[in-house]
Amino acid sequence: MLFHRFAKLILRGLLAILLDYEVVGLENVPRKGPLIVAINHMNFLDPVLATVFIPRDIVSMAKAELFGSPVVGLVFRLYGAFPVHRGEIDRTALREAMAALKEEKALLMAPEGTRGGDWRLIKARDGVAYVALKASVPILPMAISGSERFWKELARLRRTKTKIVVGEPFVLVPRKDRVTREQLSEMTTEAMYRLAALLPPQYRGVYSDLSAAREEHIRPYKGGS
Repeated sequence: MLFHRFAKLILRGLLAILLDYEVVGLENVPRKGPLIVAINHMNFLDPVLATVFIPRDIVSMAKAELFGSPVVGLVFRLYGAFPVHRGEIDRTALREAMAALKEEKALLMAPEGTRGGDWRLIKARDGVAYVALKASVPILPMAISGSERFWKELARLRRTKTKIVVGEPFVLVPRKDRVTREQLSEMTTEAMYRLAALLPPQYRGVYSDLSAAREEHIRPYKGGS
């Protein structure tokens, strides 16, 4: 991950020029052990911000289209990304994700699966909950706001005011030995409310009503500090 660490330094310098950013909650990041970092996804910058500011080596899923060019694909690979085909069950990507977690790395995932039509949260898919359960690893919610204005602010030669909030890690615990699709969906919803609670109200989208949040499957994560 030497290239990854060097690239993080370069990217952090660029971000300091382009963004007026604030990062809150980095003390919540477990410094060791396998981990899923779950982010909201509004802009191409969001996964970059997550990989730069999480104080660990981190690998990430990226849409397969980004790997179309051999040179660009190699750069992404060296940075720790691997391709995932959206809209289908990509077993190759799943194997890579599980392998990274088995090596006790941090894995970046966007539960929504894709960017919605605007910057508000859309209904998440069950992939993050599925991987977290299958690998028995904690989830760390990371909320990003402001990055959706990047291109407009850049056109005005202004730095984009961006805030990153890292929440407390948690684990998902099924009620029964056999996890049904319905129960997996419930876990996904509970995890997304954890993420939504870190965002300003106008970003929460389909998870706006925090009074509807339940934590029947969520437990605090107590290890890996």
